[in-house]
Amino acid sequence: MTQNRGGNGAGAVLGAATAATGLLAGVWFAYVCSVMPALARSDDRVYVEVMRNINDVIQNPVFFTPFLGAPLLAAVAAWQHRAGRARLWTLAAAVLCAAVFVVTAAVNVPLNDALAAAKDPTTARAAFEAPWVAWNLVRAALSTLALGCLLRALAVRKDRGLPGAP
Repeated sequence: MTQNRGGNGAGAVLGAATAATGLLAGVWFAYVCSVMPALARSDDRVYVEVMRNINDVIQNPVFFTPFLGAPLLAAVAAWQHRAGRARLWTLAAAVLCAAVFVVTAAVNVPLNDALAAAKDPTTARAAFEAPWVAWNLVRAALSTLALGCLLRALAVRKDRGLPGAP
């Protein structure tokens, strides 16, 4: 594809990036507003057991598709929209999606791994809970900002009446 100014393929990729990013923002938001506050009410043993279970079951294709797809699709959308009004919005979204991936890989996953290896639930929870919750909030904010950028890119495409614009 040459410097895309809005072909159907670029619109489909942008739409897929938006959907994947929205799904991820929803996952992180669900932890912020329900999962972690509910677990905070639990004793240490239950807290650690449930988080270990969540960390095991979330490793599945249903989660990994948007988790890996959001940054990849946002990067492709940014490349496809490198000429035109949507370029800054798609580029910002790609950077934000990449930041979510980096935070997850550099902070949340190592915390999950340490929790899985810990022997004492009380010590494990003390080392895990506050940083994991704080960095998950960062992921939720970054993903939500990325979603907003992608929605703006879609709106810019629509305003221009481009083929493939929703």
